[in-house]
Amino acid sequence: QVQLVESGGGLVQAGGSLRLSCAASGRTFSSYTMGWFRQAPGKEREFVAAIAWSIGTTYYAGSVKGRFTISRDNAKNTLYLQMNVLKPEDTAIYYCAADSHASAYYYYTNAYDYWGQGTQVTVSS
Repeated sequence: QVQLVESGGGLVQAGGSLRLSCAASGRTFSSYTMGWFRQAPGKEREFVAAIAWSIGTTYYAGSVKGRFTISRDNAKNTLYLQMNVLKPEDTAIYYCAADSHASAYYYYTNAYDYWGQGTQVTVSS
């Protein structure tokens, strides 16, 4: 059974940094696409970043490109999201997700089979 456990969220001032981690277990993820999504209060869940686990190709939403970096550690089976120059509008619950089919639609929530419980990120102004 696939399990995704996020950590690393917290409260940070605008301009600061956080690194989120997602510990993945239960499968070999080499053929998966892994993604980060976020959901702010009253808003729909939105795509943040994704990575093709085997080859490391990365994708970003326009709102975070240049500030956030997605990466993975094969040995630790862990996904990361380094977030720099954080803004109040980045405040949300951040979710890790896994797509076992490595769909081309990496930006759609429906493309993902498995989800973590989420970790709260709050950016104060």
